[in-house]
Amino acid sequence: MAVCDVVNTSAAKVGDVELNDALFAVEVQPGILHEVVCMQRANRRQGTASTKTRGEVRGGGLKPWRQKGTGRARSGSRTSPIWRGGGVVFGPKPRDYSYKLPKKVRRLALRMALSARFSEGNLVILDKFTMPEIKTKEFVNVMKNFNFDNCLVVTDGTNQNLSLSARNAVGYKVLPTVGLNVYDILKYSKLMLEQSTLAQLEERLMV
Repeated sequence: MAVCDVVNTSAAKVGDVELNDALFAVEVQPGILHEVVCMQRANRRQGTASTKTRGEVRGGGLKPWRQKGTGRARSGSRTSPIWRGGGVVFGPKPRDYSYKLPKKVRRLALRMALSARFSEGNLVILDKFTMPEIKTKEFVNVMKNFNFDNCLVVTDGTNQNLSLSARNAVGYKVLPTVGLNVYDILKYSKLMLEQSTLAQLEERLMV
């Protein structure tokens, strides 16, 4: 097992922790990560884009002019797709874009994402990240201690003060362990884990 430093919010070392190789030493396969990220992004799509067909456009009940004798092209309805203000042919309609990958693939991708951040040297283990009050400035100061301008912070539970403190800070995001996902790990260049989350991740991903 690899050994990683445990630091406090001042970036000072306070101990060591052994990292489970099954979570932080997995061979990274970009294809699997790509599949899972595509699934996550598809599942987040609202799918509300909609256009009107010629049957839904207002009007069109009366034939614009008689069939013959006017010298103009024949026409049967003002809702024709070739007319301005007419219906749309093969336009988008509300639909569900979501789909699922096997649970084993999703768990493997999450272990790969964790391993990638560790192998890059972009993983930090914190002993505890507490915020006694909601202060965005204090949160940013902690990030400055680590020289991080882009970071995903993972806590062992819902930490409301920390979440609200980070909400207006550009480039940062706070997630509980249950919400950790491949897309957010890859989106942020640095990953910061509370030490207590390691046991939760083992319980979640080692099933």
